[in-house]
Amino acid sequence: MTNASEPLEGTPLIAPSSVSHPLYDAVADACRSVYDPEIPVNIYELGLIYTIDINDENDVKIIMTLTAPGCPVAGEMPGWIVDAISPVPGVKSVDVELTWEPPWGMEMMSDEARLELGFM
Repeated sequence: MTNASEPLEGTPLIAPSSVSHPLYDAVADACRSVYDPEIPVNIYELGLIYTIDINDENDVKIIMTLTAPGCPVAGEMPGWIVDAISPVPGVKSVDVELTWEPPWGMEMMSDEARLELGFM
């Protein structure tokens, strides 16, 4: 018998994004306008945005992490995301959830971020 609180085998650790939603690209671009103050790369390319979930009413839910739990901007970063996405035409509301699962790792960075930071 399996424990109901354990994820099913094969369940992704990161929830899928609403990539087919018409607002997805604009929301992702808005995320690219937010930078971690300690790293000269935007949070989207750093891989800190885990999920962009947009429902039929155009409510946007962002699930994100930070490079480390002790990040000095942990309290401010969600507000920066809301401020970046809220003006996108068609967006009704923005909710940002911070998660530490799975923990962020350098392998989550895009090739652009790795190149910019000299890891390639």
